[in-house]
Amino acid sequence: MPVTGRKPKEDRSQVRHRNPATHEWTDVDNVPFGNGPDLPERAAVRNDGVEMLGWPERTQQWWKTVRRMPHAKLWTESEWQFAFDVAEIHARFIEAWKGANGTELRQREKLLGTTADARRDLRIRYVDPRPDDEEQLPAEVTRLDDYRDL
Repeated sequence: MPVTGRKPKEDRSQVRHRNPATHEWTDVDNVPFGNGPDLPERAAVRNDGVEMLGWPERTQQWWKTVRRMPHAKLWTESEWQFAFDVAEIHARFIEAWKGANGTELRQREKLLGTTADARRDLRIRYVDPRPDDEEQLPAEVTRLDDYRDL
């Protein structure tokens, strides 16, 4: 999750200083990431032992979306661990829906970049992938001999 610099300003003409921006956009191909890990087993430690818990259906649907986000291919192991922690918070929020405070969940989802607004704050931009043919074709070169007699 590359987080550098301040939020981008809407209109750069309003900036008083003339220094170049120190933060750049991270362009990510708008293609679903297919290699996100599965949710780990969920357990709760009780006084009388360990109780295996299942993931709520809504959390499983949420995780299916999170693990396929295009910018998830940039994540390291520690960021995946953070995402697992957010999944646990999501599960607890779903289980205690009535009267539960979703502030922590909302803040952590923002750090994951789950919405377009959050990705803008993280300076992540989804771009349409270029076809492989465009990258491999050489540029056309005009022969100078054709122009010498003009």
